[in-house]
Amino acid sequence: MNIGIALLFIVLIVGVYVVVRLLYKRYPKPLLVPIATSTFFIVCMLYFFKIPYEMFMQGGRWIDELLGPAVVALAIPLYQHRKTLKKHIVSIFSSVFVGMIVGLGSGILLSLWFDVEEVIILSLAPKSVTSPVAMDLSQLIEGIPALAAVYVMVAGISGAVLGPYLLKWFKIHHPVAVGVGYGSAAHGVGISMALEIGEEQGAVSSIAMTLSAIFTSILCPFFIAFLL
Repeated sequence: MNIGIALLFIVLIVGVYVVVRLLYKRYPKPLLVPIATSTFFIVCMLYFFKIPYEMFMQGGRWIDELLGPAVVALAIPLYQHRKTLKKHIVSIFSSVFVGMIVGLGSGILLSLWFDVEEVIILSLAPKSVTSPVAMDLSQLIEGIPALAAVYVMVAGISGAVLGPYLLKWFKIHHPVAVGVGYGSAAHGVGISMALEIGEEQGAVSSIAMTLSAIFTSILCPFFIAFLL
């Protein structure tokens, strides 16, 4: 690994994120959420300057390594809002379970309706859970893990961009409802959006993401066997 190249891309990633973050603070529109705009700009840079993905990941993998500590850090808002979580535990469990059924079933059924290849369906099915779980599940049901990771990214970014519009349209303001919506539909990206709204929403969304991953891991193979 070339340390100079790695440092260059680390600075590039952080720099792009800081710039789009400032842009988002000035113009807080859902279409300008940092996770979407920073990803778009970095992909454009890699494409136009013909930079190989392997070279980019010399620095990108160090950013990726921070995902683990970031997930562990979610324990802080969980602990701070433990009373709220206990109070609404039944609502959270039932809502996440229904959300998992809708997310999993709609993805498979719409793919069948549009006559999508089976291997694509197997890769798309676990799209609403965090990347490591989705990739393992996809491999288990004989999908393509790398493709599953792409669908997870699309689900997360689209959830972050469209989520505020949908919540406003349906007049959903309760912290628990907002947290469950983001966590069960847009996994880690949704948690970051929920945390921007408030710590309570962030705590609920992290629980929702975890529960959604558990439910999907258990039921996804049965859905696939029943619907395909």
